[in-house]
Amino acid sequence: MSPSASPPTSNVVLGIAYRVAAMACMAVLSALVKWTGSRGVPVFEIILFRNLFAFLPLGLYIWRTTGFEVLKTRRPLGHFARATVGLFGMVCGFSAVQYLPLTEATALQFTSPLFMTALSAMLLSEKVGRHRWAAVCVGFLGVLMMARPLPGQMNVPGVTLGILAALGAAGAMVAIRQISDTERGATIVFYFTLGGVVIGLIGSLFHWVTPDPLTLAMLVLAGVIGGVGQLFLTEALRQAPVGVIAPFDYTQLVWAALLGLVIWGELPHPLTLVGAVVVAGSGVYILHRELRRYRAPESGPN
Repeated sequence: MSPSASPPTSNVVLGIAYRVAAMACMAVLSALVKWTGSRGVPVFEIILFRNLFAFLPLGLYIWRTTGFEVLKTRRPLGHFARATVGLFGMVCGFSAVQYLPLTEATALQFTSPLFMTALSAMLLSEKVGRHRWAAVCVGFLGVLMMARPLPGQMNVPGVTLGILAALGAAGAMVAIRQISDTERGATIVFYFTLGGVVIGLIGSLFHWVTPDPLTLAMLVLAGVIGGVGQLFLTEALRQAPVGVIAPFDYTQLVWAALLGLVIWGELPHPLTLVGAVVVAGSGVYILHRELRRYRAPESGPN
């Protein structure tokens, strides 16, 4: 397919459906993390189950596609860097949902594109023009709205962990950019998930809580749901351009709000919703400028 060609409409619709399903999986995963954490399960133990049982759907996918070729890599240090930064974000993100309402913790995740723009300029020496820097600044105003830095209103541990989680996710995306020219997507996911098992196991050696049968079932479900969500993300990118499907990432906020309301009776703070809209708008605009930059490199930075 040529760069100017459009994928069939059926493929685009399927790609959007996969992306929305992936966001639903990620919202359910966050709810399971919050619920199991409230039952006393330590974060590293949750990470162990999340990654170990993600190998059930991921392993089936790898077996049907790449097979043992998935193990071949030319960038072991790149995978190590991506896993380290990504798992830092996962630890912070799983911790943040223990302190914040599910909707608020999810909304803070959407600051990742803002951090990714700044990190790309610093680490990859990418030229970032005034339009994208302006979007970053506006986006951080949205973060301030969500954080509500007023006496007695700001949940300092939760907001700090949420922002660190978004920073870790952005760093992981930058690391993926650095290795994706030689590495398959399945290989990147495999080594990240393997790293999660190792880190979760090491952390659990210092603090292990034996879960009751129901909590154990929820931990296993978290792993499977996380793996399925990752596969849906992969399939979405195979079916439709990223510029079409990426804005649907924000449907995760809807799922999170519904789950938070049904399970914990949480009602999102109005400023959280306003800030989330500002952050989402900034993220979509950054994506628009990013795609425009790749389509017209001769036009210079934007």
